Amino acid sequence: MRLKFKHQAYQAASVQAVVDCFKGQLPNDAATRYRIDPGNVKDTQALLDEGFKNADIQVSDLQLLENIQQIQRKQNLPQSSSLASNKVCKLNLDIEMETGTGKTYCYIKSIFELNRQYGWNKFIIVVPSIAIREGVYKSLEITREHFLEEYHKQARFFIYNSKSLHELEGFSSDAGINIMVINVQAFNARGKDARRIYEELDDFQSRRPIDVIKANRPIMILDEPQKMEGKKTLESFTEFNPLFMLRYSATHATEHNKIYRLDALDAYNQKLVKKIGVRGITAKGLAGTNAYLFLEGIDISTNKPPVARLELEVQRKNGDIVQDLRKVTKGTNLFDLSEGLNQYQGFVVSDINANTDVITFTNGVELSVGEASGDINESIIRRIQIREAIKAHFEKEQKLFDQGIKVLTLFFIDAVAKYRDYSVEDEKGEYAHIFEEEYKHILNEVSSLEDTPYQRYLKSIHFDKTHNGYFSIDKKTKQLVDPKLGKKTTEADDVDAYDLILKDKERLLSFSEPTRFIFSHSALREGWDNPNVFVICALKHSDNTVSRRQEVGRGLRLAVNQYGERIDHPSVVHDVNRLTVVASEGYKDFVSALQKDIASTLSARPRVADESYFTGKLLVTNDGNVEVTPQMAKLIYRYLAKHEYTDLDDHISEEYHQAKREGSLATLPEPLSNYAEQVFQLIDSVYSDAALPSMEDERKTKTNHRNNNFHKKEFQELWNHINRKAVYTVQFNSDELVEKSTKYLDEKLRVRKLEFTVERGEQIDNASMKQVASGNSFKVSEKETADYKQSIHSAVKYDLLGKIAEGTKLKRSTVASILKQLNNAVFAQFQYNPEDFISLAIKLINEQKATVIIEHLAYDTVADKFDDAEIFTENQAITDFSRARPSPNRHVYNYVITDSGIEDKFVDELEVNKDVVVYAKLPRGFFIPTPVGDYNPDWAIAFEEDMVKHVFFVAETKGSMSSLDLKGVENAKIDCAKRFFEKLNTELGGKPVKYDVVKDFESLKTLVM
Repeated sequence: MRLKFKHQAYQAASVQAVVDCFKGQLPNDAATRYRIDPGNVKDTQALLDEGFKNADIQVSDLQLLENIQQIQRKQNLPQSSSLASNKVCKLNLDIEMETGTGKTYCYIKSIFELNRQYGWNKFIIVVPSIAIREGVYKSLEITREHFLEEYHKQARFFIYNSKSLHELEGFSSDAGINIMVINVQAFNARGKDARRIYEELDDFQSRRPIDVIKANRPIMILDEPQKMEGKKTLESFTEFNPLFMLRYSATHATEHNKIYRLDALDAYNQKLVKKIGVRGITAKGLAGTNAYLFLEGIDISTNKPPVARLELEVQRKNGDIVQDLRKVTKGTNLFDLSEGLNQYQGFVVSDINANTDVITFTNGVELSVGEASGDINESIIRRIQIREAIKAHFEKEQKLFDQGIKVLTLFFIDAVAKYRDYSVEDEKGEYAHIFEEEYKHILNEVSSLEDTPYQRYLKSIHFDKTHNGYFSIDKKTKQLVDPKLGKKTTEADDVDAYDLILKDKERLLSFSEPTRFIFSHSALREGWDNPNVFVICALKHSDNTVSRRQEVGRGLRLAVNQYGERIDHPSVVHDVNRLTVVASEGYKDFVSALQKDIASTLSARPRVADESYFTGKLLVTNDGNVEVTPQMAKLIYRYLAKHEYTDLDDHISEEYHQAKREGSLATLPEPLSNYAEQVFQLIDSVYSDAALPSMEDERKTKTNHRNNNFHKKEFQELWNHINRKAVYTVQFNSDELVEKSTKYLDEKLRVRKLEFTVERGEQIDNASMKQVASGNSFKVSEKETADYKQSIHSAVKYDLLGKIAEGTKLKRSTVASILKQLNNAVFAQFQYNPEDFISLAIKLINEQKATVIIEHLAYDTVADKFDDAEIFTENQAITDFSRARPSPNRHVYNYVITDSGIEDKFVDELEVNKDVVVYAKLPRGFFIPTPVGDYNPDWAIAFEEDMVKHVFFVAETKGSMSSLDLKGVENAKIDCAKRFFEKLNTELGGKPVKYDVVKDFESLKTLVM
């Protein structure tokens, strides 16, 4: 397997934010040559060796600050009032990216882009641990070909090692992109190896390695800088003499100039990380009894009443009492079921409620799914956790195996001996034995005689080969080492422990590797994760030093399949990417604590939605940026207050988020309605508890079975009509695109001129030696900023047509036609800032290209259809039943799963209206391809023949019918869907399918009639 990478808009935005900080820097400036210190050698050739260091920042401090403020304004980030300078360097830039969103990829891409734009070529990536160091090095390896295809060059990279200093020679003398990866222990520890970087070394021509490094004026990238803020570490950074520092983290402890933010809330809302589900285990006592009970779950079926899976104590014939899982129905007597154990007298099942997930007994006792009661100790809780983790693993594996996605489960433990106990013969600890017992039991349940690829896969893996432990390893005994016992674990010990998860990530993701369950003690450190961790189970006591967010973060990355492709398509991303956390506490307690952890990282978000916050913010549109005036800010504030979307303290209310989820937000007043999407994005940037990521209670997930309504001839006729896969083509006249693009560029293309700053000063009288040594013996008395008037073509060669053609995917001739027709004054801007001209031209042409594409879209159906077994499967994927409602009359499943209050009301009408024969909430696997992403309609409805002469298909149920209230992308998808169904009706004949957007059932009936 080879991991594949694709261009992501949010990652490109983070890179662009870094690049834009240096607007005004002479583009493509070659790296500055310098004489390499030859050391104490007499080799005359060595005296002639040249190195290539990073050119200085030529942009003035004032311009740098203006650039940063402009970047911050575009993202509505807090404005910096000054450059965040320190003793290390004058420029420190913060890039905030949530765990699992690919920050390593982003800073590697930034390296290539800074080299392409400005010629900088010396970079040092500093990490706080060996685990992260190995992960970064692995990322550099697996992205090598990806970036070669994009930038047509490779970076030379290496891990700093004081015993392999020849790498430093290449770092200095090579003119290409050079990247050194170094962990802080290599220059900030007390060990002999760490001190070597500051010593004159005989094997390094009597030079100090640090002097060779600092001569390159490297750009330093700090990965997880909050882990490297000790006084000694910060002092050590000054020795590197960095040009500037880029700091990447999800949780910055110290704020500098923040130029990009993708926090936990952004990542979840944009579906860039997995959705979280929780299986909590609540222990509660029953007054006056020690009857052990654990309600594992409630099953529903097509034609039988609900069945509960209940664990209780059962007496065997030999007198032994064991815990056993049994299925019970209404009327089951637990006294009889337990073979006469007295503690279960009076426990007769009186009700099993599949909607609320509660079982009730005749003695008044109630038990919710996930609750354990009676005589419970820690061992019982851990066994339940392990069992639940294995069950969750199999549920996900059965669903994802055919999609080529390997499922991994990660256990956190607090003592290695609980997994590997070298004092016993088989060396298996308590948890290893429990795991194997529960694994074999659950494997028997999911195994079948069918000869399917999945069943063959299961049978090919021996139970003791499918789990493994990743801990520190004693290199002499080759045994696992507990960090809390014996010698103190050092970073060096961890190198072997992380091999499979970090160095052999592709192997771990392959079905050929039997390991599927991982037990780990040290896995909470940053850098220890894997995209296919789908289940996390903490078999340990709560540790206040490690947040739940750190634990969950190990499994947030989006999954990849056997081809190395990331599963990130918007229509299915959260259907596949669902992380299950098996907690040793109740669902509500765990979620509350986790959300508290997440909320603590969102401190940079504003809390108050008042006029002063909205005033001056930017609404970024396709037609340019619109500044929110005081009048517009007042309108936003009044809108929120009028509809009770804010409370008395001007905090965003639950009512706002509820209305947003249901699609029933009130229409914005003029002129705000022209910028509805941007205004709501601005409102969403204000923090509120209600906006925190929702986390499903996985105890409320069941299999939703299909019923006989699916087989009704009316629905089959409807389904056969719409079950068509299609491709779209776009045929448009390039002259039209040229005309529109030319007009648009003349109107919108405005570049910033390059400028330079002249500083005049004089030497300070009686300057001290310290001032002279530090470069502070001169005082600036005057500064002057002027535009760069000359053409830059003499210094740099640009392929203007090629660059724009590459960025717009148009022919060079088409680009040439656009540029030829530009106004002379507009085109003249190219000579003053070519890079900005090219970047803006690409953006503006692409906007016009998208408009033309939608206008000239045409669909053609293909012979391939959606597979009924995949779309309307008999055993549909496990579904969240928190919004489930029984549908005995007309729906094709036993339950309808709605997304909002609007859909609830819609279903109420569909269920009772006699004109409706049958309807379906279309599964997400059914979609229509469009240029702006695949589109999944909501409903398919068949009406009585005597009411209408056609079958009616509803695309969406929206709270508002105004097109201004729908996002631009949604409108585009709806326009495309209309063309798709027009094509179907023309091509297939028969009863036509009518397609539209409706607000409620009454608007639907109006359209039908």
